[in-house]
Amino acid sequence: MASLQNTATVFARLSRENSLTDTDRAIMRAFEQLMDGRPKISDGSVTVVNIAAEAGTSRASYYRSPVAAAIKEILAAPATERPEVDELKSEAARLRKELRKLRRQKAEEISELRQTVATYANHIQVLTLKNKELEGETAVLRGQIKEATGGAVRPIRPRHEP
Repeated sequence: MASLQNTATVFARLSRENSLTDTDRAIMRAFEQLMDGRPKISDGSVTVVNIAAEAGTSRASYYRSPVAAAIKEILAAPATERPEVDELKSEAARLRKELRKLRRQKAEEISELRQTVATYANHIQVLTLKNKELEGETAVLRGQIKEATGGAVRPIRPRHEP
């Protein structure tokens, strides 16, 4: 695994260049445990809090240690493979972001549909009122025709008999 070789190389160089304390070695072991997916007390993601917890030290001790810079270098390498927990958390974050986007799109679509329904309702109301008005005018015209013709209605065009 490329990340294990990179970790071993960086930690070996760190050991040659610095005199490491027991705390530094504990931090290195804790980081390796997390990278191998073998956490003992944390959720397994590679964070400063989890590394310090696994090492049994404080975050301040972690940051004072030369191992912190080495870990940062290891994690910055493109070939570094993250533990499954980190990949799953990253995927979950991506899915949450996508869900927010889909919910926002759905809300916008519902809003547009509501506006369309309101527009149609207004048109229907206008047409209903116009229809009532025309029905009233039709009733008046029929009354006028009845009065003028004495109730007998004659066709406008003569019938063609066969």
